[in-house]
Amino acid sequence: MQNKVLFCATVDHHFESFHIPYLKWFKEQGWRVHVAANGNVSLPYVDQKFNLSIQRSPFSLKNIKAYKELKEIINQNQYQMIHCHTPMGGVLTRIAARNQRKFGSKVLYTAHGFHFFKGAPLINWALYYPIEKMLAKYTDCLITINKEDFYLANNRQFKADYIKHVHGVGINTEVFSRIEPLQKAVLRQKHGYKQEDFLLFYAAEFNKNKNQQMLIKAVANIKQEVPNAKLLLAGDGPLLENCKKLALKLGLKDMVHFLGFRLNIDEFLKISDLAVASSYREGLPVNIMEAMASGLPVLASDNRGHRELIINDKNGWLIKADHVGQMSEKIKILVQHEELRSRFGKMSRKIIEETYSIEKTLKEKSLLYSMLMEELEEREWAVH
Repeated sequence: MQNKVLFCATVDHHFESFHIPYLKWFKEQGWRVHVAANGNVSLPYVDQKFNLSIQRSPFSLKNIKAYKELKEIINQNQYQMIHCHTPMGGVLTRIAARNQRKFGSKVLYTAHGFHFFKGAPLINWALYYPIEKMLAKYTDCLITINKEDFYLANNRQFKADYIKHVHGVGINTEVFSRIEPLQKAVLRQKHGYKQEDFLLFYAAEFNKNKNQQMLIKAVANIKQEVPNAKLLLAGDGPLLENCKKLALKLGLKDMVHFLGFRLNIDEFLKISDLAVASSYREGLPVNIMEAMASGLPVLASDNRGHRELIINDKNGWLIKADHVGQMSEKIKILVQHEELRSRFGKMSRKIIEETYSIEKTLKEKSLLYSMLMEELEEREWAVH
């Protein structure tokens, strides 16, 4: 009988964006690959896809239906391995797979950044910590993507069989790469920017956590001294209109460009001079890793995920949370020192190549999967 693996998450775009290489890897091992998530995206390397009722909000009653759907899918297919992602995907899947584990199925959960962490609001600890600690008992392998979460899970004695640290989902270093000055000039012209413009780039959903207002205020601080600065903000979200109003209020109509949702993020990174980030909370931000792979220096707010990637005075600087003045001053320094930008950018690229490329993370993940596959085979031999 052919082995089967189930990947679960809240939305199917999660797999489209981050997990295609891992779906492919399982197919190459001869496994049947199933995916369960909300949405109708067609995914390669998938033998069967289930559209779940699952919702992001833990308070949605539709999640009760999603739990029942997941339980039925798992019971009918008797998967050898189940890998769940995203908070609600992780909660519902591990509860639904409890009985299946008794028959030897391996259940993995990747925590893309615990909601409880050093400095998090007490409500986060009160709500999310006990849930995650309880669910660890139903987890064969808990995967963390940053060191802080890894140490936290170990120090708090989470009862997963294994707790592993994997360096994220992997960055395509061919798509996200440095380009020569002439190519950069041509690409800038294509997107309507001049050679003398100083382009700062940030791609993120417009929400309270991402805090784009901080970056807009920082640009307002430097508009007299760096009139050629342009802040490019890619993304959509509930606070987009608020940010547009703030930019107008601060007289930044020509300095802050709202790009909307974009599929060609790599092109905008290639034409930019500096990556910036202002979020309060991150697990291990893909947007920053893509910027680093593109050879950009980074200025980012000091949080768990950014600390994992940015080394002060090596590939950029960490900025105190919401410290507009510090962000402004560091931008001005990098505007004035091209050689420093170049040195930081080269180090950014090196860090990604050595640790966070798809090749590196696929190797890490495949070793982990292979270890669990061996345990499955040993159990099968023991049964027979």
